[in-house]
Parts: sequence; structure tokens; C-alpha cells
Amino acid sequence: MSILPVPPRGTGELGDVELESTAVAEPGAVTVIIPTFNEAANVRELLRQLTESVPSRLPCEVLFVDDSTDGTPEAIEEAAQDCPFPVAVIHRDEPVGGLGGAVVEGLRTACSEWIVVMDADLQHPPSLVPELVAAGERAGADLVVASRYVDGGSRAGLAGGYRVAVSRAATWLTKGLFPRRLRGISDPMSGFFAIRRSAVTADALRPLGYKILLELAVRCRPQRVAEVPFVFRDRFAGESKSTAREGMRFLRHLVELRTASPLARMVAFGLIGLTGFVPNLLALYGLTGAGMHYLPAEIVANQFGVAWNFVLIELLLFRSRRAHRHWADRVGRFALLANADLLLRIPLIALLVGEFGVEVMPATVLALLATFVLRFAGTEALVYLPKRGWGRSRGRDAKAADADAEAEADAAEPESAGGPEGAGAARTVPATRTERSG
Repeated sequence: MSILPVPPRGTGELGDVELESTAVAEPGAVTVIIPTFNEAANVRELLRQLTESVPSRLPCEVLFVDDSTDGTPEAIEEAAQDCPFPVAVIHRDEPVGGLGGAVVEGLRTACSEWIVVMDADLQHPPSLVPELVAAGERAGADLVVASRYVDGGSRAGLAGGYRVAVSRAATWLTKGLFPRRLRGISDPMSGFFAIRRSAVTADALRPLGYKILLELAVRCRPQRVAEVPFVFRDRFAGESKSTAREGMRFLRHLVELRTASPLARMVAFGLIGLTGFVPNLLALYGLTGAGMHYLPAEIVANQFGVAWNFVLIELLLFRSRRAHRHWADRVGRFALLANADLLLRIPLIALLVGEFGVEVMPATVLALLATFVLRFAGTEALVYLPKRGWGRSRGRDAKAADADAEAEADAAEPESAGGPEGAGAARTVPATRTERSG
């Protein structure tokens, strides 16, 4: 990753800038974070409109976080020569977390009191940036959302009835899943908003895909929210990055957010386990129908349910924890735990069938339910629990584990709990310093 400062007008070319000497934005200023992926055709017009829109009395800096494979960084450097405010580019070598991950990288770097997040395609009008900050100051809000769904707003730039329907369905789904966290936010799918730096705990964020507002609202829980209307405009140039793949990432993101607390994970674990009844019982039915005794048939049929459950748990429930152990280690531990409960289930099934005359199928269901809590606790603790105190070679996993623990603690607290930690909880890097990693 590289952080490259782009000089404002009159300071010379990029290579002539004194990287260590530029002052950090003053309190009350705004950092505009703009994630980019192949938006070279849009950046000049975007910076021009920002220059016209942001009043000189509002200290402003623009931070592009770029995952592009085209000439977007060079286009930014060239266009920034006509800007009266500082412009910087963070170019990431790997687009970890997609657009949301890019925004989090920008949040770690920004030092201004207000941070505005917007897209680079000019569907978010730059003229609204000062109003977002002003609305936040007037209302004493921590988060100000530019909404398409309040009076004066419009989703006119959404191309076609399909995208409108998908956007509306996603909005209803997220508000249904997080009714308290999203109270007061009519447009949780908006990518255009302002947030106070003090309301952000960047290390608690684990974005997946492009809906970073949802991630911030659920994990950081800003205490007071305001909204301003905006008209979602047509894209200025280039192609939309919204794809079916991004839609699937969004659904996985919803699952991860909703299952951040242990109780929610246990419920999800149970629902996945219920679906595992189907391959388990179908295999049992086939094996006993073929003449196999029900006890060895139980053992064989259990492997079908184990495989089914492992795949769903990996994909939906513990996706963010898969890096904590090698896949073969996870498979072995999960299979061992799933089959170990047979030591409890087989005697219980035999008791129900032999002593109480219960049929094999109902006895199997009752035994599975009886061992459910033990299976969940064992799976979380022995298969997916992050290791602590790992060596330097596992430093990235340990950092992910700490973020998981912090996010889970945040999700487990009641809605009326106090606000998130202040800006000191997040790593900040001056936007004008060059840094390389990976």
C-alpha cells in the first residue's frame, strides 16, 4: 500500500512535495474520503465540483483510497493541480474488503473532526458536502446521512426497475434485521454521509463489500443521527460496479453483522443445524431401508449432516474466522466434535427406542436437540475461537481476532449503552506521509 500526497495548486509536482512537513487538518475541518476503482474519467469533474462547492472558510482535504487497475492515481494527481485544498491518494496493493475496506483505510488515516464519505462517479452531488457538515453541527449529530427516501430526495439515478427493486428490497431487509440500530436512518444503503471522527472506532469495523454505512451504524452505534435529502444522479462516466457478486457479498455481510453476538450466533447455528437434519435423516432413512441396523446407520448418516453443516457454517457463520486455523485443522476438529456427541446421542437414542418405545426418527430428533448447546459451545471454542498470543508469523490473525472480540462485545451490549470509544482507539496516519506495506 502507498500513501501519495498530491499537491494543491502552486506547490509543484508530486515528487517535489515535502512529505513530512504538511500540517494536519485543523479541528472542525472535513476530510472527504472517496474510494475509487477505475474512475479515471470522473476525478477531474469531481474535484472541480468539490472546489466550487466547499467554501473557503471550511478547511477541507480530499483523500482518495484507490484500488484501480487503470490510470486513476495519475488522473487524480493531474486534476489536483487546480485544487485549492490538499489532495492525497492511498493506493492499495490488495483491495481487502472491497469498497468498504477502502473507506476503513481512509478512516484510519483521516484526522479531521468531520469525515464525509462519497462515491467518485458523481452520483453523489459534491455540492451537498458543506450541508452534511452543517446539518451535523446544527443538530449536534454524530452521523448525517444523505437520504434518497426523505422529502426532497430521489433515487432518479438508479438505472431501471430492477435496480430500484433491489435497492428497496435491500433497504427493507436491513431495517428489518436491525430495527434499533438503524432507527432514524431511512436510507441505510446510502454511500453518501458525514460522520464525526470521534464516533468511529475503526478497529471494530470488518466491512465486506460496499455498504460501509450499514457497517458503521451497526458496529460503531453513533448516538445521534440526522438526515438531509439528496437526488441520486446519473453516473458521470464509466460503468457501475454493482454486480451479482457484490450482491452476494452484501448478503454475507448481513449475516456476519447479525450474528456478531454469541446469542445470535447460537440461533444461527441452530438454524443451520436444522437444515442438517435433512441430509442426516434422508441418509438414515435410506440406510435403514436397505437393511442396515439403525445404530451403525446413525453413525454413517451423521456424516452427511456433518458435511452439510460444516459447509454452511464456514460460508455463513464463521467466515471471518476461517483464517484463525488451517482448513484441514478446522475440518478435523469440526468432524471430531460432531461425531463425539454420538457418544451421548447413541446411548440416548438406544434408551428412547429400547426402553420408551420411541420410533427411530423421533428419537434421533430428540437426541440432536438435547446435544445442540454442547455442540455449539464446542464448535465455537475449539474450532473457531481465535488464538491469543501468537507469534509474529500469526500477527495478522491475532489482529483479526482482537477485532472480532471487540465487535462481538459491542454487539452484545444493550442498545441504550454508552457511545463507542473515541478516536484514540483507532490507528491514525498523517495523510501526507508516504507509507508502504505488503
